[in-house]
Amino acid sequence: MAAERFGALPPMGWNSWNTFTWDISEALLRDVADIFVSEGYKAAGYEYIVIDDCWSLKQRDEAGNLVPDPAKFPSGMKALSDYIHAKGLKFGMYSCVGTHTCAGYPGSFEHEFQDAAQFAEWGVDFLKYDYCYKPKQINGALLYKRMSLALKNCGRDILFSACNWGADDVFLWIHETGAHMYRSTLDIQDNWESVKRLAISQLDKACYTGAYRHNDMDMLIVGIYGGSNNGWIGHIQGGCTDTEYKTHFSLWALMGSPLMIGCDVRNANQTAKNILLNRDILAINQDIECRGVYRLEPDWFNTEEVFILVKTLSTGELAIGFFNLSDEQKALSVSFWDLGLPYSSGISLSLYDCWAHEDMGTYQQQAAPIVPAHDCVVVRAKLNKS
Repeated sequence: MAAERFGALPPMGWNSWNTFTWDISEALLRDVADIFVSEGYKAAGYEYIVIDDCWSLKQRDEAGNLVPDPAKFPSGMKALSDYIHAKGLKFGMYSCVGTHTCAGYPGSFEHEFQDAAQFAEWGVDFLKYDYCYKPKQINGALLYKRMSLALKNCGRDILFSACNWGADDVFLWIHETGAHMYRSTLDIQDNWESVKRLAISQLDKACYTGAYRHNDMDMLIVGIYGGSNNGWIGHIQGGCTDTEYKTHFSLWALMGSPLMIGCDVRNANQTAKNILLNRDILAINQDIECRGVYRLEPDWFNTEEVFILVKTLSTGELAIGFFNLSDEQKALSVSFWDLGLPYSSGISLSLYDCWAHEDMGTYQQQAAPIVPAHDCVVVRAKLNKS
């Protein structure tokens, strides 16, 4: 990617945490890289393979360097990075602003420039930077500025993923730190209530996302089906239905979140793959202008669980998502007046269904699709002059 576009679009890739948490290895990462190529993820735009927490030993070496766990990564990080790069993919790692990571491994506090240089030597392309064990008297924004400076001066392009869970009014200051994306929510769980809670919490934050400052609503749970080895994330919560995973993916895509797969792609079923590889939905997420959505209230429904999201696209089209998070089927109507199209203009909209992959026809003044419970309809709307 050209230097001027590095970090401009929402990153797409895979992260180890949601399914594997601490149970990671170089063999797993190599397998995921292989699957990304053979199963079409790379061709669809997914490019980052990211290791999360628990990859190092519990102590730094005598020189103060981080040490990969030799039982998990016997060939070392540079060899793993080289393998991933040979597949045409990018390699990501994890650290933390604090003295320790969330799982109790060494953090990068007071080691920012040393660690950034080490990551560059290993060929790292992406750093997820967590917020645990931060000294309470130190400003969090300052710590993200430290690592941002270190990464921008390490001699390698490393995408900076700030992960402070929406704490400390992060929306107001994260862009100035130099981070390319930032977590705005607490950790996602593999259940419908978590999806709803996180999505609704960000509906009023559209003005805080855009190119080079992507609002990260946390990693995707599509295809986990309760299969995480962490009970809090997965099997205790029971997973989601395929319809709920479809809606989750649509929300994250339209709202401009980075799309980081969290399931075991080696065993993903065809339905999960169809969701994750939906080119029509991915194209909306990857629109070059990275506009935030605006929300419309459909007629007759005064509830936060039923809404319409509209995203202005660089092509002059609109992406419109009709979302029904409630437990009953709804007809969601949108007046074209509220999209900026007065009837007097004589302009109609041709709608294309991004999940059925077919034209829906041409409409004037209004459209009102029927949306089942927990489901969505996502369309691209093209303007037609009479």
